[in-house]
Amino acid sequence: MSRIGCMTLALASLAVGPLESQGAWKRAEIERAARALDAAGPALVGLEGLKGLDGLKGLEGLKGLAAGLDGLMGLEGLWSLDLLNAPVIRDREYEPTQQGPVDSLYRAARQALSAGRYQAAADEFRRVWERYPRSSYAGDAMYWSAFALYRQGGTQNLRAAVQLVTQQAEQYRDARTRRDADVLATRIRGELARLGDPSAAESIAVLAGPAAPVPPVAALAPAAPSGRRGRRDAPPQGCDDQDYELRMEALNALLQMDAERALPILQQVLARRDACSVEMRRKAVFLVSQRRGADTEETLLAAARSDPDGEVRAQAVFWLSQVPTDQAVSALDSILAESGDREVQEKAIFALSQHRSERAGQILRRYVERMDAPDELKANAIFWLGQRRSPETFAFLRDLYPRLASLELKEKVIFSMSEMRTEESRRWLLDLANNRSESVEMRKKGLFWAGQRRDVPVADLARLYDSNDDREIKEQLIFVYSQRREGEAVDRLMSIAETEPDRELRRKAIFWLGQSKDPRAAEFLLRLINPR
Repeated sequence: MSRIGCMTLALASLAVGPLESQGAWKRAEIERAARALDAAGPALVGLEGLKGLDGLKGLEGLKGLAAGLDGLMGLEGLWSLDLLNAPVIRDREYEPTQQGPVDSLYRAARQALSAGRYQAAADEFRRVWERYPRSSYAGDAMYWSAFALYRQGGTQNLRAAVQLVTQQAEQYRDARTRRDADVLATRIRGELARLGDPSAAESIAVLAGPAAPVPPVAALAPAAPSGRRGRRDAPPQGCDDQDYELRMEALNALLQMDAERALPILQQVLARRDACSVEMRRKAVFLVSQRRGADTEETLLAAARSDPDGEVRAQAVFWLSQVPTDQAVSALDSILAESGDREVQEKAIFALSQHRSERAGQILRRYVERMDAPDELKANAIFWLGQRRSPETFAFLRDLYPRLASLELKEKVIFSMSEMRTEESRRWLLDLANNRSESVEMRKKGLFWAGQRRDVPVADLARLYDSNDDREIKEQLIFVYSQRREGEAVDRLMSIAETEPDRELRRKAIFWLGQSKDPRAAEFLLRLINPR
């Protein structure tokens, strides 16, 4: 099997657990998917466009995504992986226990499902329970027929699938797929709701809502983490597993609904305070953020302020960064000013940095100047201010620097200045490096970050060396020269190695010349070794 196929098997193993516990049929499906991905190898070249995701600065890297998605057209053969969502049945349970016509019919239906012939599979499974209603296969065949119709799609097929699941619940309560059928029914109703079926939408709304009215009691403290969960969306300890799984599936289905119908349901979920609803509230926060309604900001703000779970609060603040309104900025301002939760405040600073309005920048600048704010949070705010690169931000950081007593905050200002990439910030860094009234450490920091900018000419850095008599500053300049790729920087190092009166500085210049890939550096060192 090719490398791509092996990667598929590894990914599938992570998704569904060790293959030994999944059954022979599941292994066959995964291997078939691996072969399909292997065959689609040439199409994966288009995924090069995904490399643009590395940066995430302003999400500009997503421009490459459009081209990368073209490569995904070759992955149509991976339909088999969708069957991994189906119930897991162990070998000894799934393999036929009886021989004869029903066995052959059931196997034929399975093969049609595996081959992606969904309508044929639905028909074959139907024949199993119609011809052999008392067979041990009958109940499961009804589930798989519904699953095949769901995969086939279309309103008529989806409604027929729901009817089959209901029929299975009435006639085959002990079927091994009974529990999975309830989850499938919720998924199907979510799709029907998206297609405009009012009864399906009502079912989803009822299921996603709270099980009972929430009593007006004090909020419970969040339970201590019980360790890593064994699977995604696993219910908290003591919560009904089947009921929980259905409710999570119903929440997913709300993505298909319009904001007017979905938001009140999500608000009911967020109003819950029982331990079993923590994961549901975390997911509900995300779903609320995807809705652009009049109450979106207020709902997220309420969760950020009052939810007993720290992760829910932090996520609510984070998603406020994606709501581009003045109300969201006001909400973040109040959270940053009033919250006593350090993590929530960090998220508020980040969220404000993602709002490009001038008011969001003013809020961050005002916070940095607060005397009672922790230096750690102020450092975060300075960092994110540096990403705004506006004249107002430059003027603020320039005037802020001499008023700071904290060396950590001064370092953050220097770094933020280096990120601005403007002529004013370039000049500021060089002036800082040449300012003899400033501490040597801060001058060295300024030199380092100035040297990292390609808009700072080597000639400017060379003049700094000639005008300084501080040994530490000269050492730093030698290092800065070594990090540049221009020929002028190599020239400068060779000049220092040859003419600098301080032998230690000459030795440092020679060391860094030894690291250079410029052929002139090797020739220079050879001349030093073998003088004529």
